[in-house]
Amino acid sequence: MTTTLRPTEPLQRAADGALSRHYQVCVNSRPVGAIHLSTHPAFGPTVAQIQDLRIEEPDRRRGRGTVAALAAEEVARGWGCKRLEIRVPADAETALRLATALGYVHRNRGMEKQLGTTAPELPEGSRGRPMTEAEFEPWNERGLAEYAQDWIDRGVPEDEAWAKVKRDNAEGLPQGRATENMLFSVLEHEGIRVGILWVALIGDKAFVFDVETDEAFRGQGHGRSLMLLAEGQAIAAGRRVLGLNVFAGNTPAERLYESLGYEPVGYSLYKSLL
Repeated sequence: MTTTLRPTEPLQRAADGALSRHYQVCVNSRPVGAIHLSTHPAFGPTVAQIQDLRIEEPDRRRGRGTVAALAAEEVARGWGCKRLEIRVPADAETALRLATALGYVHRNRGMEKQLGTTAPELPEGSRGRPMTEAEFEPWNERGLAEYAQDWIDRGVPEDEAWAKVKRDNAEGLPQGRATENMLFSVLEHEGIRVGILWVALIGDKAFVFDVETDEAFRGQGHGRSLMLLAEGQAIAAGRRVLGLNVFAGNTPAERLYESLGYEPVGYSLYKSLL
């Protein structure tokens, strides 16, 4: 039996050069599933992403998904893409195993926590306050460099990483510290600054974009206090879900989030197309 991809629409070309196309997954011309392939909205036309891959139940566990994913790689190469990205829901264990078997590398995972209605108390002597403009500028510049390096360390070419970082910053913080629905805070303990926190209010959820304990105060529990501060801010803003992203290999952060009740909701993986 032969598994192939059959286009169900013309190749879609956006004004900015982005490409997108839906396909049927066919076995001997019989439709057994679907796949949606596009270039990546953040990384540009040299990076493709599988937005959706589904095989109908009667044809699962027969290698159809594997062949479809490999065929998608060939399509992406034909588009001139150098890398293929996928996002796998945390409960899709079969898809995660398939991606790993095909050579995809885990870059980061999204996590979320369901919040209650009462803000948690901070440890005695700890308090949060708004970040000042004088604190914001150097923190933001350093954060952009570290954010770009995170992507570079995980397989993204330097020019793509910096292009993404600058685009994200311009879109996400058009008014800098005063951008609506962005909360920038400093955690103090006994009157001394020990860490910073950036929480975004997005729709009906809150999201931790950055949490960092100052180097001299690490290992003293302030990371947990920062996350409790984030939960309190989310609850005060009427959000009942707090999300975050953690890069693969950041074991201390993963352990902290898990101990606080955060659960994975999705994994981001990538594969270089040689």
